[in-house]
Parts: sequence; C-alpha cells; structure tokens
Amino acid sequence: MNNYKTVFFSIGILLIILGVFMIIPFFIQIIYDQKNSTFLSSASITIFIGILLVLTNLEENRKLSLQQAFILTTLAWISIAIFGSLPFVLSDLNLSLVDSFFESMSGITTTGSTIIIDVDNAPKDILIWRAILQWLGGIGVIVMAITVLPLLNIGGMQLFKTEGPNEAGKILPKASEVTITISTIYLSLTTACGLAYWFFDMNIFDSVAHAMTTIATGGFSTYSSSIGYFQNSNIEVVAIIFIILGSIPFFSYLKFAKGNKKIFFTDVQIRGLIYILTFSIVLMFFYLLLTNKELGFLENLRISTFNIVSILSGTGYVTEDFSLWGKFPLVFFLFLMFIGGCAGSTTCGIKIFRFQIVGYFIINQIKKIVYPHAILPIKYNNEKISDPFIYSIIAFIFLYFFIFFILAALLSLNGLDFMSALSGAATAISNVGPGLGSIIGPDGNFSSLPDFSKLILCLGMLLGRLELFAVLVLFFPSFWKN
Repeated sequence: MNNYKTVFFSIGILLIILGVFMIIPFFIQIIYDQKNSTFLSSASITIFIGILLVLTNLEENRKLSLQQAFILTTLAWISIAIFGSLPFVLSDLNLSLVDSFFESMSGITTTGSTIIIDVDNAPKDILIWRAILQWLGGIGVIVMAITVLPLLNIGGMQLFKTEGPNEAGKILPKASEVTITISTIYLSLTTACGLAYWFFDMNIFDSVAHAMTTIATGGFSTYSSSIGYFQNSNIEVVAIIFIILGSIPFFSYLKFAKGNKKIFFTDVQIRGLIYILTFSIVLMFFYLLLTNKELGFLENLRISTFNIVSILSGTGYVTEDFSLWGKFPLVFFLFLMFIGGCAGSTTCGIKIFRFQIVGYFIINQIKKIVYPHAILPIKYNNEKISDPFIYSIIAFIFLYFFIFFILAALLSLNGLDFMSALSGAATAISNVGPGLGSIIGPDGNFSSLPDFSKLILCLGMLLGRLELFAVLVLFFPSFWKN
C-alpha cells in the first residue's frame, strides 16, 4: 500500500494558503460595511482542516511517486473548489450547494462561467473572492504545467520536461523553487495591469479585481456586461495587452530572467500565437466591415481584436453580444475555443504547440509520398520530435474532441438546445467562460441550467484544466496497483 501522507500534507498546505486568502474579502467587508461572518467563518474552517491535514501527515522525507503526483494534481483542484465554494454557500446570495460548487470550480479553473444573475449588485466581498479564485487558479496552472505535467508525459507536455524536475521525488522542492520565481513575475504583471486600469479611470476595487482575472485569463468581471460596462477603448487596449502577456508561456519569462533576451522572438509557440491572432483579427475585421457598415474602421478593428483575443485565450471578457453578429462568428469562435493559448501559460484549450506539431507531421507525411526514401525529422524549437511523442499528441487531440462530444450529448439529454449543449461543452472543456446562444451566451449565464448540467460542466472544466489524462488515469484499475 502506497504512503499518501505527502499527498494529504500538500493538500493541507494548499488549503491553509486558500484560507489565508479568504481574509482579503473579510477586509473588503469591513471597508464596504458588509456586516456578516461569511469569510471569517470560511477561512476558519478551511485553515482548520488544512492544519489538521498537515499535522496528521507529517514525515521527514516528503517525496512523490508518479502515482501520487497524479492523485495530488486532481485532488488539489477538487479540494480547493470544494472549500472555495464555502463563501458562496454562506453568503446572502442564497446559492445552492451545486451552484456554489459550480461558481468555485469555474473560478479556480479560470473558466469564468457564472451562475450569479445580478453581478452588478453582488456583494463586493463575493466579487473580489471570485477574482482571487481565478488569480490563484492561474498561478496554480502555470506551476503545474512547469513542474508536474511534463513529468507525467501528458499529451506532449513532456516537451517541456527540461523546465521541470527530472524525477518524481523532486517535484515538491522544484515546485517550491519555481513557485517563488513565477509568483514574482505573476504578481508584477498583475500590479502593472491594475495600475494601467486605474490610470484609465477604473476605480481601485474594479482595477484590482479585473487585473487578477485578466492575467489569469479567467474573465470574471464585477459587472454583468463585463469589460463592455466601462465603454472605454483605453481599458479594452489594456485588457488586450495583458491577456496576451498572460497567454505567453511562463517558461519564456523564466528564460528571459535567466538572460535569454531573444526568447519572445525565437519561441515557435509564441510566434504561432501571434500568427493565429493576426489572421483571426483580420478575418473578423473584414467580416464585420462587410456586414456592419455602421461601425467605423477603428471601432471595427477594436471590437474584432478584443473579442478574438478574449476568446482564443479563454478569458471570456466581452464588449459586444457577438451572438448577434451572424452565424459565421459563432462557428469561428467555437473553433478558436478549441485552439486555446500557449502551453505553460494561464490559458487552456488544446494548446497551440499541439496543432503546430500535428501540422509538421502532416506536411512530413505528404513529403514522404513524394520522397519515399527521404529521412525527414520533425523538430520543434530545435528539439527533435519522436514518433511516440507525436502519437501521444494525436491521442490527446482525439480524446479531447471525444470527451467534448460526450459532454455535449449529456447536456442535450438534460434538455439543453443544440447550440447551448455544443457551446456549453466547448466552453467548459476549453475553460473559456461564456457560451453561445441566448441562454449561456455573452448576455446570459448558467443559472437556469439544471443541476445535472452544471455538474457535467464542472467535470468538463476539471478535465480541461488538468489536461484530461491526469484525471482519467485515476479510473483505470491498473493505476492503483503497486
């Protein structure tokens, strides 16, 4: 029987950290004269359980096997989502347990889907807590992508193994080392984003909340109409800039800090992100130019750029109800949801590097038809890619779409219409936020969905955030054998 003390010890530490962050909304309650004990009670419960897990699982040599790393990855996200839902349960919003868990899971996975109907009038402490959940989820995803996922050989993430530990036992010390560096970069970007928002006339509260969810590419806003509430082009430009900065691999920030000043120009994945953004923005710009002649040139460009960046990155901020633009944008945005951003960033989706490598593979197969005896190695960022590596990526993409269709089918069985079921499944597994259509589209939310559908979407959020295999492997009996 394996020793899982290290797993529960680590979860205990995470819960203590979560509980400490709950103190921030408590101070917001004091500032805005909200007299209730929601966050004080939630923090007390969370920290108490965290300390209990730490004290009951103490041991001298804390190491993780690969099996334990998989378990920790999944349990950590589920545990934080459960305890993160306590403030919603105890709040004056009268949310059910399912609704509270949905909001918490959406926050910690940086999805941005919400069941809160009147966000504009929601308590300030709840609004800042939603932002904190996404901010913590963002940094958690980055650390996981750099230290854990490469070691677990999940869907091509082993490509980034040089950035993480070389063996299972070193996951925890490496994670601690990386977390300090990443936290400094992450906090610096958040601070810069918040100051930029404040400079362009956001109040301090909105600046802090939106800075957290912008860098995390999460999309929770303090208003129902999202960034569109401000009707400020400067604020939208700030959002575009920092969403892109959050979509860049944090491997690159680490390399830049270590002296590689050209990394942002030489990294193939970053170049791919810029190419996709440029092509998509130009395409959507000309579409809107031809179909909506009332808008001016610059306004069309701004609207196209903002919504493309927001959807591709999985942020989910909106300035316009793009469901009214026609059928083409709906199909195109659905496609962008699947692509996602860069590996090692706060974004989700299939990830750009996987599409790039599959593209290289297809081109190579065509070349082999013409030159059957040629040796044509595939390289990515000057690293040779093996056939088993490519097969793992193809398997990941196939499984991604397979699970997407299962989620969509389950949602349709529960009574959702075709567009809501399809876009709901896509927005969950790709961690985007708003779906498409009148119910869960940019001007809607997920509150009217049945509880079963909400739980299915929570499962989709978790699977998408943890790269599918990290969760699915737990359901194989062979995994639990010594």
